[in-house]
Amino acid sequence: MKQLIETIVKPLVDYPDDVQITMDERESRVTYKLSVNAEDMGKVIGKQGRVAKAIRTIVYSAAGSHHGKRVFVDIID
Repeated sequence: MKQLIETIVKPLVDYPDDVQITMDERESRVTYKLSVNAEDMGKVIGKQGRVAKAIRTIVYSAAGSHHGKRVFVDIID
C-alpha cells in the first residue's frame, strides 16, 4: 500500500525525494501518514481537496478489507 501511495504522489510533486510515508497500525485501523515538501502541499491537496480525496479513494479501494482493518490516509504538514 505504501508503494501505491508513492506511485500516485511522486509524479504530482516537484520534490519527489521529500515524499515520506509512515504506517501506524492499530487493532482495528491502519493509518498511512503522507508527508511532502511544504511547496508541494497544495499540489497534493488540490483545489477544494479534490486530489487528496482521489488519493484516499484509490487507497481505500485497493485496501479492500485489509484483514478486517479500516485504512486511512493522513496528509501531514
